[in-house]
Amino acid sequence: MQIGGHLLQNGLILAPMAGVTDRPFRQLCRRHGAAMAVSEMVSADTSLYASRKTLKRLDHRGEDDPISVQILGNDPKRMAEAARINADCGAQIIDINMGCPKKKVCRVAAGSALMQHEPLVGRILEAVVDAVEVPVTLKTRTGWDRANRNAVRIARIAEQSGIQALAVHGRTRACGFSGEAEYDTLRAVKQAVAIPVIANGDIDTPVKARQVLDTTGADALMIGRAAQGRPWIFAEIEHFLNTGRPLAPPTPAEIRDLLLEHLDQLYAFYGSEHGVRVARKHIAWYSRTQAGSNAFRVRISQAQTTKEQNRLINDYFNSLSPQEEQAA
Repeated sequence: MQIGGHLLQNGLILAPMAGVTDRPFRQLCRRHGAAMAVSEMVSADTSLYASRKTLKRLDHRGEDDPISVQILGNDPKRMAEAARINADCGAQIIDINMGCPKKKVCRVAAGSALMQHEPLVGRILEAVVDAVEVPVTLKTRTGWDRANRNAVRIARIAEQSGIQALAVHGRTRACGFSGEAEYDTLRAVKQAVAIPVIANGDIDTPVKARQVLDTTGADALMIGRAAQGRPWIFAEIEHFLNTGRPLAPPTPAEIRDLLLEHLDQLYAFYGSEHGVRVARKHIAWYSRTQAGSNAFRVRISQAQTTKEQNRLINDYFNSLSPQEEQAA
């Protein structure tokens, strides 16, 4: 799939997730097969850009092309200015968030709340497209609620405004993350526009990835929650799509090594003290499918230092590994 001048190596994209898709996680997912990793959303309020939190979100050092940055807001002029600043900071693709269902975002008429205001959607998209020379993409949902599914109309507005790719999460804002994704709406969106369409929602296995592509006709897939603690899902899906055969799952020792590498990057990126706090959710995600993980997560949540986190992780995952693997 191509976005502007960027030809993606495959059709697998890491979804933007606030508090998750920081630079260390994006780089890890790229290394494990994601063709693109969209950053955490950045507010269109540029007065916040001097904050430590936003500065981290604007940090793309060492990332592979294309660098895609998502912006969030509801004012065309502010969105255009945010797009320009992010492009100047290295963004090669600007993504517009009209899909976030969180109440604190929708209360300020941003994210998926914008789907209620189609004329405003058009003004925002046109303002951002006109403001930057890099490609602009859009992420939406299927509508505001089940009685107001307008993803097809939004898609047509996007295409007319110069948006170069569209990602659609297969739920309405009102659905949040409950229920099943509605791939029939995604198929209708794909049939309505000529720009690339990216299917998002509940893609958590290679088999499901194949089914979603076949059902929707989408050009690419966007993976979000299923990649948490499982960055190798991109390699699993790519292998299955190419060969029809499953890839062998990682061993506990391989998961341990990958987790420890991830934590080293988090500690370096955030500093030891803050890195330990950020690491806790990732440790929980990496271990959630392993035996005895509940008790392990209780212990690891009490660790206060990088050394203690590393020791507990080694002890736990080593206890899961076959003896001959430990000896090797």
